[in-house]
Amino acid sequence: MNNSVSNTARLLGAGLRALLVLTLVTGVIYPLVVTGIAQGLFHHKANGSEIESDGRVVGSSLIGQTYNLPLKKGEETPAPDLKWFQGRPQNGLGTNSVNTRYQLILSGATNRSGDNEELIQWVKDAKAAVVKDNSTPDYKVEPSQVPADAVTSSGSGLDPAISPQYADLQVHRVAEKNGLPVDRVRKLVDEHTDGRTLGFMGEPRVNVLELNIALKDLVAKS
Repeated sequence: MNNSVSNTARLLGAGLRALLVLTLVTGVIYPLVVTGIAQGLFHHKANGSEIESDGRVVGSSLIGQTYNLPLKKGEETPAPDLKWFQGRPQNGLGTNSVNTRYQLILSGATNRSGDNEELIQWVKDAKAAVVKDNSTPDYKVEPSQVPADAVTSSGSGLDPAISPQYADLQVHRVAEKNGLPVDRVRKLVDEHTDGRTLGFMGEPRVNVLELNIALKDLVAKS
């Protein structure tokens, strides 16, 4: 009996020591080492790819933002603030979210097929809005000019970028709303257009938040 109790005590002690060692190694040392390496070598990415403006963090380069006017009485959704470049639609986010400036508790796609009537109507309405909002007295947008990313949400609903085609489509409207030359705004888009990753992966893109920060600075200097 004594030997059995003694063996049990030794096994229990060994198990507790193993638990403490594993907890220390995997729960303390390993996370600290990984965090230290990430902060040392990939500081920007490790901290959420933050974007700063006027000395404060205003968002992440990985998550899109909305640029809307304050919600008016009787409105269910706010109207876009057309002095800013606009991102992609956020139809995939659903209703279970705090859908204000992308302060979200979920992300997701529409999960609707290409022949879904509701999706088709969304696209038609979005295209009509893009044509209307981006046409100016000196520039008329044709429906055929509207790219797919202007009327469809991304798989996550949080895409921070738009295509150069969609950015170019907005140039005349942004220039007019901010009292800027069209050529200068177009140059701003060109300066913030990123090519394919490593030259062959993905598509050229424009980060909307970074572009709007540059637009804000340009307006301030004008």
